[in-house]
Amino acid sequence: MASLERLYEVAAWARELTDEEAERARCGITEKTLAANSYLVHHGDRLDAWTGVVSGVVKMSTVTETGKAMSYTGIADGGWFGEGSILKGEPRQYDIVALRETRIAYLNGATFRWLYENSTGFNRFLVRQLNERLGQFIAFLGHDRMLGAPARLARCIAWLFNPVLSPGVGEHLDVSQEELGLLSGMSRQMANRSLKTLEDAGLVRIEHDGITVLDLAGLRYYGE
Repeated sequence: MASLERLYEVAAWARELTDEEAERARCGITEKTLAANSYLVHHGDRLDAWTGVVSGVVKMSTVTETGKAMSYTGIADGGWFGEGSILKGEPRQYDIVALRETRIAYLNGATFRWLYENSTGFNRFLVRQLNERLGQFIAFLGHDRMLGAPARLARCIAWLFNPVLSPGVGEHLDVSQEELGLLSGMSRQMANRSLKTLEDAGLVRIEHDGITVLDLAGLRYYGE
């Protein structure tokens, strides 16, 4: 159970709740820390909780029947995910692995469903998030087929800094070049070269503890 102050710290969506709804939400929140490279959930698992990244980075991915690893997206500070599986009552269709030590918040399924049935503000947030996520995956499908490595990495970074899906990130993210490679589905060497290309274009600044975005709109449309 979280205090109201902690609820507002870990869940941007809580700011849209009434006092009664926020009280219900805080009673349904718990937290835990995942070690680097540990799994939050495996494909086929059932997890009756909506999940948020308090700090750190997780990767949403899967492995095909032929053994090919496919990365869908990364989720950073402030991002919440898994609402579709809870609404449909189905097993998770992906793996979630922490790329570094990551603090996770859980909103239990019963509280999630109560908010879904009773809170206008909560539903507004869900609609915005689901719409943004749909746009993300439609874009990823086209980008994977049409764009070169620097442009694909640019889109990957832009989504990590998306203010709807990761509202806690700001302009700087503590993420390594190896982690960016994992998130974008390319080798570390290719990610390094692509990131340098984006820096030369004035879109990002590479720093010893991560990257700072200088032109988010430029990243979103790089290569078009």
